[in-house]
Amino acid sequence: MDATILLLLLQDGVVNGAIYALIALSLVLVFTVTRVILIPQGEFVAYGALTLASLEAGTLPGTVPLLLGLGGLAFLADCAEARHTLDRRTLLRVASRDLVLPALVAVAAWFLAPTKPGLVVEILITLAIVTPMGGFLHAVAFRPLAHASVLVLLIASVGVHLALTGLGLVFFGAEGSRTPPLSEASFPAGPLLVSGQSLWMIGLTLAIIVGLWLFFSRTLLGKALIATAVNRLGARLMGIAPSLAGRLSFSVAAFIGALSGVLIAPLTTVYYDTGFLIGLKGFVAAIIAGLASYPAAAAAAILVGIIESVASFEASAFKEVIVFMAIIPVLLWRSLRSAPIEDEE
Repeated sequence: MDATILLLLLQDGVVNGAIYALIALSLVLVFTVTRVILIPQGEFVAYGALTLASLEAGTLPGTVPLLLGLGGLAFLADCAEARHTLDRRTLLRVASRDLVLPALVAVAAWFLAPTKPGLVVEILITLAIVTPMGGFLHAVAFRPLAHASVLVLLIASVGVHLALTGLGLVFFGAEGSRTPPLSEASFPAGPLLVSGQSLWMIGLTLAIIVGLWLFFSRTLLGKALIATAVNRLGARLMGIAPSLAGRLSFSVAAFIGALSGVLIAPLTTVYYDTGFLIGLKGFVAAIIAGLASYPAAAAAAILVGIIESVASFEASAFKEVIVFMAIIPVLLWRSLRSAPIEDEE
């Protein structure tokens, strides 16, 4: 390995790490607000990439009927939760969110998909399809378990992951897909050649990090999420609904996952189960950050990307093992410096 190869590996590691950073940030967000380790985050990545590929091919994505089905289940779950206070206004609000909005997105996709409206419109449709799924999944699968232990929530998360993986196979098949890059440009940088797609990935990752910082520091909803993450009981006493905070965090995670899928689809062939491995690497970064710190999660994700890149050059057959082994010294260090605590009731 010479200096040029090292620079190429570092470039590849930073680009991959940008995607892992998005996944890690969404995992930290969901866990701090709801205590859910969102194993299905990778499925949002795969759904985003495959939905965009379907729109590029001029066909209606399989995620459209899934969106409508999840919306219907969420409507039933919301009505069941509010059955003691369900009035006409509440029913209209719930129906608009769970039934009307998915129907409008489905109609737009049905009309626009055959016309191939262009990459920008197709990306917007992809985000509009996948993003509401996060909130719907929270309402259907996780909100009824809001007071359960972390272990029970983890088991539910694994179940949702398996269900979404199977549905991905049903809707998209076993064939993989790729999409055109966001930019065909390339720029020389010394011995390196930086692609426009890589710049888009890094730029959008930084934009999302800044956007999340502004969201949490400047908006009422963001401050409500922080309050829920710091003290759920105190937030509830101040009038912040935990269910609203959970639904919002899941929706943000689904948006980030779908956008990550849009960004990686031009670089690699995405299959229905590709997102699981990507999600696990983001999870490694989130664990290194203690599932608590957003800056640490982003920095750890870049580190994971660089470790993966170097390992793929030095020992490609064991690169996945090396990446996942990076979590072991962190876990040992945390276990040695932390006092045992009781599980939260």
